[in-house]
Amino acid sequence: MTATMSTINAALPTQVAAAAASAGLTVLSSAPAVDFNGNPTTRFTLALAASPEKTQQLELSQGFDLNAQPGNPDFASSIKLFFTEATTRLRNPRPDTYLTLHGIPLSFSQFSWPFHESSAGADTSVVHGQINLEDGEPSVLHAKIAAAMTLTFREIVPAPEQPFAEAFLFNAVRKTLDQGQLELVKSGNRQPVPITTRYYSTKQKKYTFNDTTAADRETFLMGKTFWLSGVLGNGEPVWLLDPRDAQYLNTTLAELKASIEALIKKGLIQLAHDPAFATPTAALMEKKAEYQAHLVEALAFIKPSFNEDMRGGHTNM
Repeated sequence: MTATMSTINAALPTQVAAAAASAGLTVLSSAPAVDFNGNPTTRFTLALAASPEKTQQLELSQGFDLNAQPGNPDFASSIKLFFTEATTRLRNPRPDTYLTLHGIPLSFSQFSWPFHESSAGADTSVVHGQINLEDGEPSVLHAKIAAAMTLTFREIVPAPEQPFAEAFLFNAVRKTLDQGQLELVKSGNRQPVPITTRYYSTKQKKYTFNDTTAADRETFLMGKTFWLSGVLGNGEPVWLLDPRDAQYLNTTLAELKASIEALIKKGLIQLAHDPAFATPTAALMEKKAEYQAHLVEALAFIKPSFNEDMRGGHTNM
């Protein structure tokens, strides 16, 4: 379905610019676009005010109002949190890159917002995007994603827009890969990532993905520092207290901080000027062969052998 692009909603750019500025970001550009079903959206390019070369795309329904629910503190806090976290995340050498629990470094790109209704007739809302293997070497391995949010899960989310959904969607993708239900391929169709209420605790009223131990968290942060700073970031500091990782690991920032302190004592990482960021020590980078071997094992794990028909990730969503 296609539609003629309409002019940008006059109020939305002003609202986004104000929210960005309050978080230390600037809006480099905004342009009209359309979502999967041809509905008008606006795409913004956000950047650090101090480092405009680092950017993030924000796409919102053109009629979306950032101030739509002034009496709802969760709505307002979610908007503020998105911009605040983006400001810190953009200080990473590779802000688009994340690590899985199995130790696979991935970049996330080409995600088209907001959620759209499934064209396959299923009672789900869908977002398309892509993940790519990022191991410091030329690679064509990737997975085209069709993340499908169930109607029941949709009722939990304040709005099907990027600021409210990007964190749990990226974590659902990582979790699905952890389970061996996504494969990184050279070419193929979209692969489904189901987003259901199993990723939400009604008792705790929070998203939940992986139960982890202190040892798991140390291994994760050590791998994140190795790959995202040492291999992909030219040794630039990487953010180790990212709330998205805390959500993904079902942990707290305090527990992540304890893991950081443990790794410092082991001589594997060193803090940057900002203690939320760290770089690898020479001792950690000497483990390169171990990390490369572990990555090969992780990629072998997610390669399906039981159902060749699923290898292409066939889905019409």
